[in-house]
Amino acid sequence: MTEIATVKQRFGIIGTSELLDRALEVALRVAPTDLTVLVTGESGVGKEFFPQVIHAYSARKHNKYIAVNCAAIPEGTIDSELFGHEKGAFTGATEARKGYFEEADGGTIFLDEVAELPHSTQARLLRVLQTGEFIRVGSSKVQKTNVRVVAATNMNLQEAIAQGRFREDLFYRLSTVPIVVPSLRERPEDIPLLFRKFAADVAVQYRMPAVTLDEGARQMLMHYYWRGNIRQLKNVAEQISAIEQARVITAEVLSKYLPRQEAGAPVAAGSVRMDDDMSTERELLYKVLFDMRADINDLKRMMAELMQASGRCQEPVRDIRGLLPSAAQSSLAPVQPAPVYAESEEVTDDPPRERTKADMQREQIIRALRRNNGRRREAAAELFMSERTLYRKIKELGIAEN
Repeated sequence: MTEIATVKQRFGIIGTSELLDRALEVALRVAPTDLTVLVTGESGVGKEFFPQVIHAYSARKHNKYIAVNCAAIPEGTIDSELFGHEKGAFTGATEARKGYFEEADGGTIFLDEVAELPHSTQARLLRVLQTGEFIRVGSSKVQKTNVRVVAATNMNLQEAIAQGRFREDLFYRLSTVPIVVPSLRERPEDIPLLFRKFAADVAVQYRMPAVTLDEGARQMLMHYYWRGNIRQLKNVAEQISAIEQARVITAEVLSKYLPRQEAGAPVAAGSVRMDDDMSTERELLYKVLFDMRADINDLKRMMAELMQASGRCQEPVRDIRGLLPSAAQSSLAPVQPAPVYAESEEVTDDPPRERTKADMQREQIIRALRRNNGRRREAAAELFMSERTLYRKIKELGIAEN
């Protein structure tokens, strides 16, 4: 039995994919050293197994192994959790406490979701990686620790660096040896094996026959996108085992448990939000629509005046300035209008005035303010403009607020 096969059997890792074997091979080669390792991969691919393998095959295997989920610790207490604190350092610190780096001295510490660390903690972590030194919260005494650090993240750290959310120097310290864990869709040959393992576990736990897949269901399983990777596959296997009475699962039955989804890269948990760019784009589109509506109103007015002019007299209309949009009028030289004489003494109602762009804006603002009970902030958000711009528009258009 090869060393990789032994690792798989020891840690319960299922799969024969070359990409998976390559990742395990790198973990085994780097384990005897003290180099920091960065494990990357999508959420649900099983990144947590690799630091365990590295610790178990290292010289530190008889010392402590501590796994820390950085995303689960509040920002206000993360420094205390990692580096410890002195008595009275903050409210509630009734006694001194060791941090994880002090507790794991001589062993290995696994920092999961390392990209979620705040900037101040990133600076502290960088110092530990460079010099092995740290200071407890509320203390001035420098302490030393000898810890092997293995970090993991499902975030693209290069993008996080470009956006200023992660330190570039810390990235190079952590990624001395990078290990990329393949996603489930990159190892389709392993999907039936994993499904069978999860179904068998459920069958043993609840003392029931294990479900099996026919060929159609097997092919459907292998060609599904699996955004949630192994975690999603395990969830589907457990649902089918608990709910379905038939122990042979067909493609028709399986399709009930696979949500419809389009192929595409799944969104990472801590991915970058594009709200600002999207709101700017929406605001620009909104302005374009306003301008288009104003142009349509100008065209309607031109057609109405042409029809009225053709009904009043047979002569061609000499003054075309009044028939053009306001933007075009400014480019023409002033022309004296031809006199128009009334044909009778009959008094007629003036045609309804066409709404201008200012009228449209006033109406939209009034509606938004009414829908939001006069709250400017919510109304501004609905109109895709800032609250300051909305206030200026209200004053310009003479809108009376309730």
